[in-house]
Amino acid sequence: MTEVVEQFEARLPLMLDDLETLVTCESPSADAAAVARSADLVAQLGAERLGSKPEYLVVDGCTHLRWRLGDGPRRVLVLAHHDTVWPIGSLVTHPFQNEGGVLRGPGCFDMKAGLVMALHAISTLPSASVTLLVTGDEELGSPSSRQLIEAEATGCSATLVLEASADAGALKLERKGVSVYEVRITGRAAHAGLEPELGVNASVEAAHQVLAVSNLGDAGRGTTVTPSVLTAGTTRNTVPAAAAFFVDARAWTVEEQLRVNEAMHALRPVLPGSSLEILGGPNRPPLERKMSDELYARASRLALDLGLPPLRSVAVGGGSDGNFTAGIGTPTLDGLGAVGGGAHADDEHVLVAELPPRTALLAALITDLQGTP
Repeated sequence: MTEVVEQFEARLPLMLDDLETLVTCESPSADAAAVARSADLVAQLGAERLGSKPEYLVVDGCTHLRWRLGDGPRRVLVLAHHDTVWPIGSLVTHPFQNEGGVLRGPGCFDMKAGLVMALHAISTLPSASVTLLVTGDEELGSPSSRQLIEAEATGCSATLVLEASADAGALKLERKGVSVYEVRITGRAAHAGLEPELGVNASVEAAHQVLAVSNLGDAGRGTTVTPSVLTAGTTRNTVPAAAAFFVDARAWTVEEQLRVNEAMHALRPVLPGSSLEILGGPNRPPLERKMSDELYARASRLALDLGLPPLRSVAVGGGSDGNFTAGIGTPTLDGLGAVGGGAHADDEHVLVAELPPRTALLAALITDLQGTP
């Protein structure tokens, strides 16, 4: 099977050309026009590599792409996204570079290299039954693509997620579930100097609630509940009539995620005359290890067959679209994308030499899941 790796080593120059094309088309998630331009480019490249045009799926103004290839009974879903966290103009300060075996540029690691890998791996498997879904809002939490992702994963034998790998190429077998909340507090305004006793101080109520929320975490279970952005008041000499803060909660298990959710919605005001409104809830279910173990065992065996170093695995706190597919019961393996580092940071980079073996592993895994040599 080392010939499979050699096949992708021969394709490396074309893969790098494709990656430069995608990285130099900026696609910040919140810019619908930029995402649409990027989708057109991905569609063009995909048509060239896969021999067919994708379906355009525009949901709430966001452009997603879907290729459904083959018609076998053991369909595999390959998941990628083409949006990034980098704003328009980032190429000025973070230009595309490929020097000394290290490739740089906004979104190269997270996750345009993974998208290129998917296109090239699938292009070598003309008889495979594969759905490639490329979404445009993953970095926003997938608000418009979640239903598409879950619908495509339903009935598939596996989902392979081309998110970037963890340190040293480790695959991501567990991801925490993510919940997002906003706590809105209503008090009563009054003059802070003349008659503060007539007011109900929303800032003070917010302080009580922030402390209560911060105590909902459980370090022993790895559950974090973090109050983040906080706003309150209007002027220095006015008792604040309103306040609000956001909460980021993460848990390894569904049970912990539901416990936190119940506790958040059970919050009650402390100050007489104040009131609370709790918005939000679970955004992504956990990707639990039981949904990845069998796929990881397959991938580990295939890596040895390909002559690659033994695979490594990690559990990470960040979420991905793989959380959704695992949450509906589809076996899911995440972190199959590029090896490198610096996602969302100034040092974002891809190790070029790792692209061919990683792409070979992806192609071998798709083939193995379909029971073909």
